[in-house]
Amino acid sequence: MQRSRVLAFVAIGAVAVGTALLQPAATGHQQAAAAQTATVWEDNFDGPAGQAPDPAKWRYDIGGNGWGNNEMEYYTNSTRNSALDGNGNLVITARQENGGYQCHYGPCQYTSARLLTAQTFTHTYGRFEARIKIPRGQGIWPAFWMLGGGNWPNDGEIDIMENIGREPATVHGTIHGPGYSGAGGIGAAYNHPNGWSFADDFHTFAVDWAPDSITWYVDGVQYQRRTPADLNGNTWVFNHPFFMILNLAVGGYWPGYPDGTTQLPQTMTVDYVRVTT
Repeated sequence: MQRSRVLAFVAIGAVAVGTALLQPAATGHQQAAAAQTATVWEDNFDGPAGQAPDPAKWRYDIGGNGWGNNEMEYYTNSTRNSALDGNGNLVITARQENGGYQCHYGPCQYTSARLLTAQTFTHTYGRFEARIKIPRGQGIWPAFWMLGGGNWPNDGEIDIMENIGREPATVHGTIHGPGYSGAGGIGAAYNHPNGWSFADDFHTFAVDWAPDSITWYVDGVQYQRRTPADLNGNTWVFNHPFFMILNLAVGGYWPGYPDGTTQLPQTMTVDYVRVTT
C-alpha cells in the first residue's frame, strides 16, 4: 500500500567551460542487475480523493461470513471502506456501523474492505512488495498476503505481513500449506528495532519468492527465509501462480475482539503495491 515510485537509472551529461563530464559505461555486472529487475505489475494509487481503486487491477471479496477466522466485519465494495485519498494512497477503512448487513453472528457491527487480484493478476515468483501504514487497536487485523487458489490449504498461502492490534510493535510472516496450516503455519515475527508501533509511520513489507525459497523483509531488512527443508516432510506448494490480497479485518480467533480501548474508524493506508522479477 505504501508507495515507492519505480526508480529509473539516468545517465546525465554536464558541460561547463567547454568540458564534458562523462559518466562511465555500465559494467556487465550493473547491466545484469538491471536486467534482473523488471516491474511486472504495480499500483501507485494515483487518482482523485474518493475514487474507487482501479477495477482493472482490484476486485472485492464481499460478505460477513467470518472468513474462516470468526471475523466480525462485513466486507463491502463501497468507497466508504476503500478509496483513494488524492495523495497517492489507497485507504481501507474499518468502521463501527451496520449498514443493514447480516453477519454470521447476526446484524453486523463493523464494515471494512478486502481487495484482491484473483481475476486480474496472478504470478509465480519474484518480489511482492507494498508500503503500508497499518492501523492500531485491540481486535484490529491488517494483512497483505497471497493465495494460490480456492482449495485452501492445498493451494498454499503466503502471508507477507500481518499485524494484530495487541502487538503494535510486531508483524508476522507465515506460509500455509497441506500439513502446515492455520495455527500450524510456518513463520516468524519481526519486532520494530526501536520498539515503536508500526502504526506510527509507513513501512515496506516484501517477500522474495523463488522456486525453492521464500524470504521476508521489513524496510529492506531480511528477517526470515523458508525452504522445503522447513516443512517436516510436507509438500512445498509454492510453485504455481498466486494472487494478492489487501484487507483490514475486525476481530477473529487470533487477534481477539475490539474492546473499550479500540477506537474506530481505523485505516490501513497503502502507498503502493509492486511485483518485480
